[in-house]
Amino acid sequence: MTTTFDVTRYQDKGTIQKLLHNTKTIAIVGLSSNVLRASYFVGAYLQSHGYRIIPVNPRESEVLGEASYETLLDVPVEVDMVNVFRAPAALPAIAEEAVAIKASSLWCQFTVINENGALIAEKGGLSVVMDRCIKVEHARYIGRMHWLGFNTNRITSVREGLQ
Repeated sequence: MTTTFDVTRYQDKGTIQKLLHNTKTIAIVGLSSNVLRASYFVGAYLQSHGYRIIPVNPRESEVLGEASYETLLDVPVEVDMVNVFRAPAALPAIAEEAVAIKASSLWCQFTVINENGALIAEKGGLSVVMDRCIKVEHARYIGRMHWLGFNTNRITSVREGLQ
């Protein structure tokens, strides 16, 4: 009998809120200096909301005014969260590095889903969020998701009653 991977296990609202409130330093693996990339937009958003951003990308020397590192193992400061903008197949190796540097959590952006990577991180004591955008979740729980400034718990461009 084959079991399917239930990614919703890694989308717990309480865990997400706790991480957003307790995280100070975020290493963003795959952060690009290309302003058109989602990673850049998310990194800039997080930086503007008081998080310290550490780029981890061997193709970059600096992103958002911060020195970029080749791997997580090269980062010279303590990291609370590792946020991943890479292909799912890269996740197990990234999770191993996150455990090695004693990060507190591993946050995998939309479509970055890899069961083995999640298990490596969990066994290493990290909290795991998977297939969620940290910028969207920050806006939902801490920022202003709705134009009136309150949380609707719903992401849509369609207003109720107009469907």
